[in-house]
Amino acid sequence: MKYMILLYAEPDRNPVPGTPEFDTMMAEFFSLDERMKDRATVIAGEGLLGAETATTVKQRDGRVETLDGPFAETREHLGGFYLIEAANLDDAQAFAAAVPVARYGSVEVRPVEVFE
Repeated sequence: MKYMILLYAEPDRNPVPGTPEFDTMMAEFFSLDERMKDRATVIAGEGLLGAETATTVKQRDGRVETLDGPFAETREHLGGFYLIEAANLDDAQAFAAAVPVARYGSVEVRPVEVFE
């Protein structure tokens, strides 16, 4: 089964680039595939630029509206994602717990719906 793993954190809680903490975190991200290969297979995964670079698009009454930034005002911002293949929810949750962001933010696990 496929699962979307969404990474959320307050931007000021992320380790600062160029610090030992940042380097340690990035090494954990880069080794996640290998460390979790018995629980899940990574299909795709990327980090996202800051929420200030986002554009929200809506269509209302036949008109397309665009707004700068994310639609929701929250302290935690979506910072990245993984799309994984795992045998079950327990394995997907184990993968999510191994993501460094889980220590200072939150990691959402959501099954992917397959439309036939």
